[in-house]
Amino acid sequence: MKYILLMQASERVDGPPIHTWDPADVGAHIQFMLDVNHKLVADGELVDAQGLAGPEDAKVVRASAAGPPEVTDGPFPESKEFLAGYWVIDVESQERAIEVAAGISLAPGPGGVPLNLPIEVRQVMSAPTQDA
Repeated sequence: MKYILLMQASERVDGPPIHTWDPADVGAHIQFMLDVNHKLVADGELVDAQGLAGPEDAKVVRASAAGPPEVTDGPFPESKEFLAGYWVIDVESQERAIEVAAGISLAPGPGGVPLNLPIEVRQVMSAPTQDA
């Protein structure tokens, strides 16, 4: 079963933005994520994983019947919470997906203290089969 693990971040709750961390702390955080990914590859469970640019670079696009699409800053400029990255994993059970998410949640922050970031776990649904 495929699951997407969505790593949420919040400067308001989870501490200072990563660009303000000591470079050694940033390096430790990135190394942690690389180690997680390498283990998932070794276990045959990683489909894809990506970090995302900050919300200041995000755009929300909405089609318009009357002309060009409406493009606004997004996703929610008034919110301090944002999607920081994701993993798509292919695992045997929801329990394993939760286990992986819990491990990712322990990513180190400033001073090596675990961030305990919220990781949303959602099953990736497959499309219905097409008749030939």
